[in-house]
Amino acid sequence: MQFDQLKRREFITLLGGAAAAWPLAARAQQPERMRRVMITAEDDTESKARIGAFRQGLKELGWSDGRNVRIDIRWGAADAERMRKHSAELVALAPDVILAAGGTPTVSALQQMTRTVPIVFVGVADPVGGGFVASLASPGGNTTGFTVYEYAISGKWLELLKEVAPHIQRAAILRDSAMRRFRSSTLSSRSAIPLPLVRYR
Repeated sequence: MQFDQLKRREFITLLGGAAAAWPLAARAQQPERMRRVMITAEDDTESKARIGAFRQGLKELGWSDGRNVRIDIRWGAADAERMRKHSAELVALAPDVILAAGGTPTVSALQQMTRTVPIVFVGVADPVGGGFVASLASPGGNTTGFTVYEYAISGKWLELLKEVAPHIQRAAILRDSAMRRFRSSTLSSRSAIPLPLVRYR
């Protein structure tokens, strides 16, 4: 599922489900237990705006910070060393769910710390190639979330390039070596379009 096409309510619904079954009937019959949501995010304007929208979405669904849910945020997900420290802290606090809004390095650090606490990632480039989930359809384990785009379309980019510039003789692609599905999808497109690629990175 692509994050940029995802409606906020759908995102909140998935996170709520990942928090391991909070049944309405049970909440009606007994005092409501304070749920704990941990968030890791980069310390920038865009991340703060998204977390603000996330808080608002939870509020619309009846989850109010300080009343029935506690939200703790750790900033600085772009710093690998700080992220490892934050991951250890978050897991030690035994949250109901962790929202990893810092991308691939964040999810990697969190998975090294726990295989039981539910983790919902946002914007990971290649969750399958990175080993975070078994597949997009059936993630498995304790981790699920949203990828930036579907890699099956990457091969289409070469096809489009050939259509736009039919006389092109060679193409160069710059990529993250960890993005394996991007490479395989692009190579599969080459079988239909004999366009030599200079080098992969």
